[in-house]
Amino acid sequence: MKVEFSRLLLFLTLPLYILDQVTKAWTVANFAPPWSEGSHIWWLVDGWLRWIRVHNQGVAFGLGNGTSWAPIVFLCVPIIAIVLIWVFWKKGVFDHILSKFAVALLLCGIFGNLTDRLVQGFLLEEVKNGTIWERLSQGYVVDFISVKLPFYDKIVPSSHGWWPTFNVADSCICIAAVLLFIGGIYDEKVKAKAATSAA
Repeated sequence: MKVEFSRLLLFLTLPLYILDQVTKAWTVANFAPPWSEGSHIWWLVDGWLRWIRVHNQGVAFGLGNGTSWAPIVFLCVPIIAIVLIWVFWKKGVFDHILSKFAVALLLCGIFGNLTDRLVQGFLLEEVKNGTIWERLSQGYVVDFISVKLPFYDKIVPSSHGWWPTFNVADSCICIAAVLLFIGGIYDEKVKAKAATSAA
């Protein structure tokens, strides 16, 4: 089945990007910053699914969160990722349908979190009088989906069973990774079958 990538961008990437930004904006507007006394939790399903405002300057699992270098390093990483995706796309690496869907989701995730890193630091009252560089360096990703997983506390005791908080963009990136993995397995099977037939 042939799917035009421009359609995927219009009907998949763009709507999910908008959903990501709207949910983050709503979270920032309705939840106090994590360090304030007014911060609170909205329970969606009591005991295991909650909406909570979290600022993440790092990446997955909070790696680099709270460090001085993370906002700048992880501002550059998505830009490099976009360039690499464009290069690989031009080389025809993403020719499988699953790969195209994966790239569309991946771009949503990258642009969604990159937007946060570029914008959120400028919205913080604490640095409103700072220089552009200071405010940019305070950039962070808004996370808000918090899920408690069975037995996760056995793996990471300090988590108390709570998976690291995430957002729509993060979800898109994770799904994209799964699709790329499945697509890679499929391509390998096709190549193996072609080699067998040729022999």
